[in-house]
Amino acid sequence: MISKEYQVQNGEYESVVAHKMLDLFIIVAALTGASWLYIGNVSKDYVTLASLGCVLHLLFAQVFELYRNQDFTTTFQKIQRLTLCWGMTILVILMIAFFAKRSEDHSRVVIAIWSMAVPYFMISARALERFTKTGMFTQGQYRNKAIVIGATQTGYHMAGALDQKGSLLTFEGIYDDAEKSINQPTTTPSNAVVAYPVKGSIEQALVLAKSRQLKHVFIALHPLGSQKTKALVDRFSDSNARVYVVPNLQTFDLVQSRWRTINGVATVSVHDTPFNSVRSSIKRMEDIVFSTLILAMISPVLLAVAIGVKLSSPGPVIFKQKRYGLDGEDILIWKFRSMSTQDNGAVVKQATKNDPRVTKFGAFIRRTSLDELPQFINVLQGRMSIVGPRPHAVAHNEEYRQIVGRYMLRHNVKPGITGLAQVSGYRGETDTLDKMEKRVEYDLKYIRTWSLWLDIKIIVMTVFKGFVGKTAY
Repeated sequence: MISKEYQVQNGEYESVVAHKMLDLFIIVAALTGASWLYIGNVSKDYVTLASLGCVLHLLFAQVFELYRNQDFTTTFQKIQRLTLCWGMTILVILMIAFFAKRSEDHSRVVIAIWSMAVPYFMISARALERFTKTGMFTQGQYRNKAIVIGATQTGYHMAGALDQKGSLLTFEGIYDDAEKSINQPTTTPSNAVVAYPVKGSIEQALVLAKSRQLKHVFIALHPLGSQKTKALVDRFSDSNARVYVVPNLQTFDLVQSRWRTINGVATVSVHDTPFNSVRSSIKRMEDIVFSTLILAMISPVLLAVAIGVKLSSPGPVIFKQKRYGLDGEDILIWKFRSMSTQDNGAVVKQATKNDPRVTKFGAFIRRTSLDELPQFINVLQGRMSIVGPRPHAVAHNEEYRQIVGRYMLRHNVKPGITGLAQVSGYRGETDTLDKMEKRVEYDLKYIRTWSLWLDIKIIVMTVFKGFVGKTAY
C-alpha cells in the first residue's frame, strides 16, 4: 500500500479522499432514498445501518485496494474491486443481522434495493468521471500520451503496464539512444511482456515533451541514481510533462512489495507480508468465522475419528508436532494420530506409500485429510490460518532452506490448513526437489497475490477437490 505521504507527493491523496467521500455519500443516500421511497420515513435503525455500511466499506476498500492507483487502473479492475468490496460489506452486514437476531428490524426490499443501488451509482459515477476525462483528453485539455525512456528490462515491463486495454493513458512507445534499436523490433528479456520497437531517440522525446505533445514520461534507465538519469530528469524539467522514475525491481522477484516513507525517507519493501494492520484484522476475522462454523459442523466427525484412532492402535488420539509458524516462530500443530510411532527428531522421514508405520485407519484419515481436522482448533488459537502455506516438519525446513531459494519467505504469513499449492496439485509427499520447488513457488504466489476472494476460492476448491488425494499416504 502506498503511504499517505507518498500519495500527497504524487497528487493522489486529494483524489483518493474525493472518491471516498463520494462513495460514502452514495452509501448513505442510497439507503436513505430506498427507505424513504418504500417505507415513507428513515428510522434510526437505517441510520445505524448506513453508518455500519460506511465503516465496513472503508475497511474492505483497504483489503481490495479500491482507491489505489486510480489513474493507472483499468475500468475492469475498478469494477471488479468495487463489486468485491461492496459484496463483502453486504455479506458481513447480513451475517451480523442474522447472529444478532435483528434481521426482522429492516425491510428486505429496502436492503435489496440498497444492495443493488450502491454499486450501480458507484460504477456510474466512475463511468461519468472516465467519460469526462476522456473528453478532456480528446479536446486537448488533458494530454494522456505516455512514453518510456529506456530500452531496458524495466522499460519493457513499464511499457507493458501502460499498453493495457481500458487505460486512460495512450502508450506512444519507447525512446532510447541505442542506434541499433531505433525503428527495429528489439530483443526482449524472457520475462518481458511484448517486444516493443524503439520509436526514437531521447532527444526526439525531449522535443515532444517541450512541444506539449505528451504528458507522461517514465524514465527506466539504469542505474537509477546515475548522472545520466539525473541529467535527463533535469532536461525534462524544461517541459510540463509529468516525469516518473521507474526503479529496477524486477530483478528482486518481489514478494509483496510496497512503498513506505520512514521519517520522510522513501523506501521500497522487497520481501513483505500482505497483512498490514487492516488486512491482518480481516484475515483473523475470516479465520475465526470459518473455523468456528466448520468446527460446529464437523463435531460429530471429530468424535467419530477420535474413537477410530483410539480403537485402531494404542497411544494418544491427538498428535502434537512442532512446526515453524509466522516469522519462523515455533508452534505446535495438532493432528489425529495416524501412525503407530512417529518422530520429530533431527531426521524426519515423510510418510510414503505402504509405509509400515501408518495404521489401516491412519491411512484412511490421511488419504481423506481427516487427520488434519484438529488444526481448525489451531486456527482458533491464532497459530494457523484456514488458508496459507502448509507447515512442514522442522527438519524439512532446515534441509530445504539450504537448497530452495526464498524457502523461508513462506513464513511471512501464518501456515494454513490448505493452500494454493495444495489445490494446484502439490499436496502430499514431496519426494523430489522439483516438487518442493513447485510447492514453494505456489506458496509465494499466494503471498504475492493474496486477497480475501483468493482465500474463498481456495476454500471452495479444497472442499471439492482438495480433501481426497492420491498423493496423501
